[in-house]
Amino acid sequence: MSLLAKALNRIKPSPTIAVTARARELKAAGNDVIGLGAGEPDFDTPDNVKAAAIKAINENRTKYTNVDGIPELKAAIAAKFKRENGLDYDVDQITVGTGGKQVLYNALVATLDPGDEVIVPAPYWVSYPDMVLLCGGTPVIADCSQNSGFRLLPEALEAAITPKTKWLILNSPNNPTGAGYDRASLKALAEVLMRHPHVHVMTDDMYEHLVFDGFEFATPAQVEPELYDRTLTVNGLSKAYAMTGWRIGYAGGPRDLIKAMAMIQSQSTSNPSSISQYAAVEALNGPQDFIADRNEVFRQRRDLVVAALNQTPGLSCNTPEGAFYVYPSCVGTIGKTTPDGHKIETDDDFVKYLLEAAGVAVVQGSAFGKSPYFRISYATSTDVLEDACARIRQACEALV
Repeated sequence: MSLLAKALNRIKPSPTIAVTARARELKAAGNDVIGLGAGEPDFDTPDNVKAAAIKAINENRTKYTNVDGIPELKAAIAAKFKRENGLDYDVDQITVGTGGKQVLYNALVATLDPGDEVIVPAPYWVSYPDMVLLCGGTPVIADCSQNSGFRLLPEALEAAITPKTKWLILNSPNNPTGAGYDRASLKALAEVLMRHPHVHVMTDDMYEHLVFDGFEFATPAQVEPELYDRTLTVNGLSKAYAMTGWRIGYAGGPRDLIKAMAMIQSQSTSNPSSISQYAAVEALNGPQDFIADRNEVFRQRRDLVVAALNQTPGLSCNTPEGAFYVYPSCVGTIGKTTPDGHKIETDDDFVKYLLEAAGVAVVQGSAFGKSPYFRISYATSTDVLEDACARIRQACEALV
């Protein structure tokens, strides 16, 4: 009898983490590798946030806290939702977890029974389908084409809904494509959801503040107030605040769901780090002006990468509205042959070729549910991005 659970057969390790780990291994072995796989800002956590953490340590705020967040942080989150999203949540409608991933997972554990379906638009963040599977649910993949800007269209949502549908997971701006849903797009999706009251909405707004070219972020419960009681609005501090390692995510939603999520967390990880929570209070309540400054840097990097990729034979790339990713098509390389005689048949082959021939680590589109594409994270310096794009172009020009 195997020690391991059969449920593990339904999932796989995170491909994005695997790519980043592989790039680090190659670098450690002395190889010249540029890693563009990690979804992590290269900026530092703001100084005022670090100072708040140090203050919490010096004041010995290092004990267990309330299982799903200290009152001060819940109040700061509620104020953020009101200030930035026009959403009214009381503190008993707020939950805090060890990163946005735990918040999403807690919600799925709390709500999914065997046979329940979760609509996951593709391209998707790699963890969504596997989390659904681990929780006993069935992911239903709804394809989003490059022609629609990789956004879920109302007719595709309608087609994916069945009597077994429990959730729609909506990520905007999107990982891996950077596609953003404006108010009109969300309103159109909301009109479909209003016809199906058994379907709930789980947002992933982690890249809310990373938007460009005047794009105005909106979230479903804000756009359609009648969805408020059916929506879990998930967010966190990892991306905009450069706090990936601090591991703080949060959500606002229906009281019964928030209570159930707290119960699950009490029997798994218990509270997030007390130090991280006090730092998060400062992040949300403190100065926000650094976000716009950093966004301008990200925008410049985006424009550099998009322009370079669209000048590379075999590749084409949309200009995304937000996040710090691009999701270029490599369809023009499929069927071509590498200088050492290997045929490129899939985006997996193409990504492997880039790593081996050009020393550039990116993530294959198959990991995100849509091929033949690949994801580049441009959350790194301009010099590195220029070098990486030059290597990618040279590698593509060498294909025959």
